[in-house]
Amino acid sequence: MQTDDVNLKKRAESAASKKAAFGEDFELEKYEEGSKLSKPIENLQTLDEDSKKTLLQVGVVPSEEGRSGSFLVVDNTVSHSSLKDKNVELMSTHKALEKYEWLKDYSWKLVQVDADKYTAKAYLEDADGYFVRVPAGKKSAMPVQTCLMLGSKKVSQTVHNIIVVEEEASLDIITGCTSKKGVEEGLHLGITEMYVKKGATLNFTMIHNWAEQIGVRPRTVVHVEEGGTYISNYICLKPVRSVQAYPTVKLEGKGAVTRLSTIAIAHPGSELDLGSRAIFNAPETRAELISRTITIGGRIIARGEMIANAKGAKGHLECKGLVLGKGSQLAIPILEANIDDVELTHEAAVGKIAKDQVEYLMARGLTEEEAVGMIVRGFLDVGIRGIPDELRNEIENTITQTAFGS
Repeated sequence: MQTDDVNLKKRAESAASKKAAFGEDFELEKYEEGSKLSKPIENLQTLDEDSKKTLLQVGVVPSEEGRSGSFLVVDNTVSHSSLKDKNVELMSTHKALEKYEWLKDYSWKLVQVDADKYTAKAYLEDADGYFVRVPAGKKSAMPVQTCLMLGSKKVSQTVHNIIVVEEEASLDIITGCTSKKGVEEGLHLGITEMYVKKGATLNFTMIHNWAEQIGVRPRTVVHVEEGGTYISNYICLKPVRSVQAYPTVKLEGKGAVTRLSTIAIAHPGSELDLGSRAIFNAPETRAELISRTITIGGRIIARGEMIANAKGAKGHLECKGLVLGKGSQLAIPILEANIDDVELTHEAAVGKIAKDQVEYLMARGLTEEEAVGMIVRGFLDVGIRGIPDELRNEIENTITQTAFGS
């Protein structure tokens, strides 16, 4: 074992019991390690109807129509990988590390193994996942779709993903995280490291659709170089026990740009501790962090943080939450300027639907339910692209039920 690997292992072992800064503290010992052995799935269309429906609900198309490639992890096993776009590389992280010696310089460099016990567990279990790369100057013709699925009860899924978009390249990814029908309890630990090179663009959409007793702990860091663009959309609309996510984007090159959007609904019994962080480490960098959340009985903590360390940085943080029925919302905006000549702004609002808005729409012929539904739809609309019609319908139905249930 090389010296770097020995040091990483020691750091991970030292953090094996380290609590995360935020969110419910899960006892890892209560969950069995997810299986690393399962029969490969050659064609997603051969899955049972319930599984195919589950995939569609998180934006993953079993027919693979309109997709450059597909990747499926069930528990801790890479179950399916297919690719039809020559401009994209898609394989398991383990295979990629075997193929490319240089990838060691990208693995566990952004996410620290000793950040908390969840990152430590993923490292110590040698978590596999997906590796996606677009070579310099190339563009994915269609989105790559990936799915991380909990397929067994009371197990922990550990995943390690690496994405590299080379100079002037472009990539769209739709990733769905979900649990198989009947799997109501489990733990998902997802590590993702993303590298957006000079002049490159990465559009990353993540849809979560879990079950009511599942804990979710994603750990994501993104490195964006000069003139690069990282756009992120996160959707979580269904019941889940606990999600705690705080992705960090490091703007490391002049003119780098990021936009992160979050839409989420907290159901009774759910706690969603969601946030995003942008760190401006280079001149003339830009960031926009948008959070739109609704509670219909659960608890939401919406965090947003911007740290400006370079001249000419501009960022805007928008955090808005609706309380429909019983539940709670907590908005925590943080702006930090460590140098002059920066511009950071924020807008935060938490409360119920304004009565005058409902009355205005009712005066134009809508019923109260229709008025509330229209307001909720507009509130959650942040312009997410590339998701299939089935998922759009699912989102529409969820929003309608949320509005009418208020």
